Amino acid sequence: MCGIVGFVDNKPKSKKEVIIKEMADKIAHRGPDAEGFYNDSVVSLGHRRLSIIDITDSGNQPIYNEDKSKVIVFNGEIYNYKEIKEELLKKGHKFRTETDTEVIIHGYEEYGVKLFPRLRGMFAFVIYDKEKNELVGARDHFGIKPMYYYKTRDEFMFASEIKAFLGHPNFKKEVNKKALKMYLIFQYSVFEETFFKNVFKLKPGHYFIYRDGKFKTNKYFEVDFTKKHKSFNYYKKELNNILLDSIKYHQMTSDVEVGSYLSGGVDSSYVVSVAKPDKTFSVGFKETGFDETELAKDLSNILGVKNYQDHISSDDFFKILPTVEYHTDEPHANLSTVPLYFLSKLARKQVKVVLSGEGSDEMFGGYNEYNEHPLLKIYKYIPLPFRKFNAFIAGLFPHFPGQNTIKLYGKPIYERYIGHGSLFDERDINKVLTPKLRDDMKISDVLKPYYDKVKGKNDVTKKMYIDMFFWLPQDILLKADKMTMANSIELRVPLLDKEVFNVAKKIPVKYQIKDKQTKYIFRRIANETIPEEWAKRRKLGFPVPFSKWIREEKYYKKVKEMFNKDYVKEFFDKEYINNLLDSHYNNIKNNGRLIYNIFIFLIWYEKYFVELS
Repeated sequence: MCGIVGFVDNKPKSKKEVIIKEMADKIAHRGPDAEGFYNDSVVSLGHRRLSIIDITDSGNQPIYNEDKSKVIVFNGEIYNYKEIKEELLKKGHKFRTETDTEVIIHGYEEYGVKLFPRLRGMFAFVIYDKEKNELVGARDHFGIKPMYYYKTRDEFMFASEIKAFLGHPNFKKEVNKKALKMYLIFQYSVFEETFFKNVFKLKPGHYFIYRDGKFKTNKYFEVDFTKKHKSFNYYKKELNNILLDSIKYHQMTSDVEVGSYLSGGVDSSYVVSVAKPDKTFSVGFKETGFDETELAKDLSNILGVKNYQDHISSDDFFKILPTVEYHTDEPHANLSTVPLYFLSKLARKQVKVVLSGEGSDEMFGGYNEYNEHPLLKIYKYIPLPFRKFNAFIAGLFPHFPGQNTIKLYGKPIYERYIGHGSLFDERDINKVLTPKLRDDMKISDVLKPYYDKVKGKNDVTKKMYIDMFFWLPQDILLKADKMTMANSIELRVPLLDKEVFNVAKKIPVKYQIKDKQTKYIFRRIANETIPEEWAKRRKLGFPVPFSKWIREEKYYKKVKEMFNKDYVKEFFDKEYINNLLDSHYNNIKNNGRLIYNIFIFLIWYEKYFVELS
């Protein structure tokens, strides 16, 4: 796991060597073991290395092909690199290292962009082809590893993290205020253009080509959710085999020790039960209902592995927020981001690589929202105009039993289900914002293009697609990468593997959701290696008692102080957000989540645009 940076500059008097090092130094936490650079009259590339495979100096980047006509900087791990390397050796390619990085550059030399869908792993890389005078960059299928680029008429640069751009003198740092409304709704940044103007995310499963000032992106990963109707036992066996295979690849492809995160849930418990790492790691809060560390300890004893634990206090939580928001690059209000930071800090004292269970819920149908009441399954088949009329009538009788459900199902699915991570609707948020930032943009405007890609599929498949390709890369995987890399530790997600996905996407919904149980087929597989109590346990995640804490005077005052700073009026109706906070503090209404979203944005803004101005 590493960090990459680069830029294009053909101006003869530029201090390229100084600039590229400054950019790389901004993300030194991603690779504290080594640094490397490439500079010529057009392109500068930089790399920070966390040594995992071929930990000798020969694995340092940038890495070249045989005649040095191509050079690469790479972040991630390729788990099938040995198989691809065997092919390339037979075709006459010469290798000088044992790294997966070198396999990518030779593979690109042989296959071009057709190599990208074949790569099994997590990756973000850029190849400079000197002969064509072009940059080619790619991001993995699911967006496990990040890739950002800054593009204006005169500038092009890329990096693993946005903060690297702060090291370039021509980077113009501006807030993209258009991103704020949807962030407040979803708790994360949802557009390709980030909270920094002209800084974009490369989409998962995409690659870019930059040549002669022209930039274009293409998709290399196409998803087909065509279900294959075979027996439950057939899929159980096929899925079990590929899961075991994936965990083996994710654990064995390393020259350093691999540990694992462990909560009380089925996902990480299953991974630990198969991988059997020597060391596992867990964190929690001491408040009742916010701690799974005892469950983790019990399972680690059953499996015979060591479990390291830590507990996070309220003071710990509030103190670390500016650091966390600095590392996320954009405001990110998933409450579990903070415990994940502390978990990564704990693990880094023991290991360089950890396994985790991200991706299982999206892959196998793990959210309760997928589990609809049988009557609703029938009601959905009533034509939409009739359902809309029923919703209108229900709205006239606010105390009518079930009126909220009738109103909800009076909407098309792209308005009804807006992703697992979404929190509020447009009306709530426009009240919060200062008038000049209010607009008519709807949640459906953001999500409908995603729904259009799964037209004709059943509603559960549509919901899983939204969570897998909208929510997962922009929320779950982003915080997973940024919080682990902030602590110089590599996170691997064996359940989110392209070969596992190739099996999971074919499994009929009736095997994923059954008898009101989510992830049914996966839980059945997990029950073969972990006790039933763990295999059937409902998801808790990383619950955080923030809403409880800000009803204490100490933390109420901390948030209140932030809500009343001068720059707040640029973004929010100060009177309205203070009323939200007071109403929560006085136990009139639970506004904790919206308060947290606003609070986090202000912490991020202060970090990047006040302290680092």
